[in-house]
Amino acid sequence: MTVLTSAPTTPRASLTSGRLPKWAPWALLGVSFAVSAAVFGVAAAGSDTPLADFNIAGTVIVGILLYMVIITVISSIAESRRKAVDRLMTALVATAFLIALLPLVSLLWTVVANGIERFDAEFFSYSMRNVVGDGGGIVHAIWGTVLITLTATIISVPIGLMTSIYLVEYGRGKIAKAITFFVDVMTGIPSIVAGLFIYAVFALLLRPGISMGFMGALALAVLMTPVVVRGSEELLRIVPNELREASYALGVPKWLTILKVVLPTSIAGIMTSVMLAISRVIGETAPLLLTAGFTQSLNTNIFDGQMMTLPVFAYNQYMNQGTNPDAAVARAWAAALTLILIVMVLNLLARLIAKWFAPKLSGR
Repeated sequence: MTVLTSAPTTPRASLTSGRLPKWAPWALLGVSFAVSAAVFGVAAAGSDTPLADFNIAGTVIVGILLYMVIITVISSIAESRRKAVDRLMTALVATAFLIALLPLVSLLWTVVANGIERFDAEFFSYSMRNVVGDGGGIVHAIWGTVLITLTATIISVPIGLMTSIYLVEYGRGKIAKAITFFVDVMTGIPSIVAGLFIYAVFALLLRPGISMGFMGALALAVLMTPVVVRGSEELLRIVPNELREASYALGVPKWLTILKVVLPTSIAGIMTSVMLAISRVIGETAPLLLTAGFTQSLNTNIFDGQMMTLPVFAYNQYMNQGTNPDAAVARAWAAALTLILIVMVLNLLARLIAKWFAPKLSGR
């Protein structure tokens, strides 16, 4: 009896066949940029200053477009049409990400390049009192920013957190819908409106033209409160209902369940939303110009007299340049860099707090 056997074949999975090496896309990207740079280099070679006239933006754009064409064609030949479309979409998404990142990188580079000149001990040790030219510092602006922002946080966080607890745990019907509607409206109001509102209230109660740090803190609190409400509300809603029901089953009252179960579970996210709200208002200029005013001296009394803040300091230095415009502009850039560093530290602090307060899972 003859037994028919099939010829031995090489095991090859159809899904893994015809794949480009992992280094191939990067190599093609490098070749695309090299060709684009060569073309623009030849175009700029005829000028008197070829290095200065070299078009970097054009090189990047043409290089990316050339890479999309090359990777699509080569992938469709070596792999498949579906894989080619996938690589093209990946390139488009990566390009969109780089385009969105370019303004941020350009902004940071510009601020660092212009602001690093005045990053010295004098700048962080002295105020601008009796300074009209060189020298001076921002110690009074740093104190004003810290005190006003801290006061605004103390005012807005309890109000925002208790409002979010009401909306999630107690709010029902028309009252809750009305609160949600007004919170959404407050989230989108211009910051100058908050400053005008606080100024009008204090002008009616005390006297026209009044300015002090507490007014600026109230204006920032008006802007912070809806951010805290919306962030805390979403975080409280994602707490599993099973945790609440288990607490109720043990006879724990609702208020204690919120205090001992709901808030500890979501405290990491709530702290993050608070830090983001602080970062959102710490750079406001318009409401503080109307409410806190500006001064060249150090003032640590938030309830008496005008106070300088970092955004107002940068604005004032640029608009009133004094006898030495270059020194004033340098101080403005240095103040902007200081403000960016403070915001970065706050965001880093928010990440660390979220990590510290996050619920610890068993078995880790």
